[in-house]
Amino acid sequence: MAERESREQGGALGGYERWNYFNYFTEIEEYFWKKRGAHLLVSPLDWAIMETWQKAGVPLEAVLKGIDRAAESYARSRRGAGKAMKTLAYCTDAVLEAAEEMNEAAAGAAPARKKSEASAAFPAEQLREYLQGNVAKARSAAEKLRIAHAQMAARLLEIATAAENATLTLDAPGNLDLEELERRLTVLDDKVYAAVTGDASEELLVKIRRELDGQLAMYRRKMKAEQIALIERQYLQKRLLEEFALPRFSLFYFS
Repeated sequence: MAERESREQGGALGGYERWNYFNYFTEIEEYFWKKRGAHLLVSPLDWAIMETWQKAGVPLEAVLKGIDRAAESYARSRRGAGKAMKTLAYCTDAVLEAAEEMNEAAAGAAPARKKSEASAAFPAEQLREYLQGNVAKARSAAEKLRIAHAQMAARLLEIATAAENATLTLDAPGNLDLEELERRLTVLDDKVYAAVTGDASEELLVKIRRELDGQLAMYRRKMKAEQIALIERQYLQKRLLEEFALPRFSLFYFS
């Protein structure tokens, strides 16, 4: 209870406050494990749903509140009689409602943190290791793909070089500008996704969409069209990156 209260006292996200959320996915995953009473790996669909929340800027507190509400609702439903909630898909509406409530309550909330405070959450040496590790993964993938997917391999090498250049900002004097670094890394993630999508075979794309349709089938009626579209995009992205062993550069994957 105390742990939950401490999270909520952080209030709404504003400016650099969001940098507390570098462990966004792990927090949600662990909380969901507790709610369903089983320490099982979350599915690719669940990860896609978490990523839609992260990209939409849904605060961690709103996600946890939404999971609480959805779990209570599920337990009262006929479907939930004696069974654990299996997927975050059941939580989508409750999470978005909690996020809207937090946004309404956030007007005039506490001021944003200073850049120096935000930077402290991301030690330069650890960031360097993270970025260099992703550069190495991108180059390794490019080497493996250079014959069967020459165009993708060439783009990955360009992206790896751009990521290496972004690492140089860690040596700049003064406080690290995390927002600017994150913008650059997000652009690189977009370029990786564009490269892999453009070069993936039709058979692979159809296979992944078939997987997704099977997992989403029973939840489609519960979701809005825009929610489904976002989840489909994130699921496709995650599975393609897994298929070709490609890294994510964004700081939201740093831990």
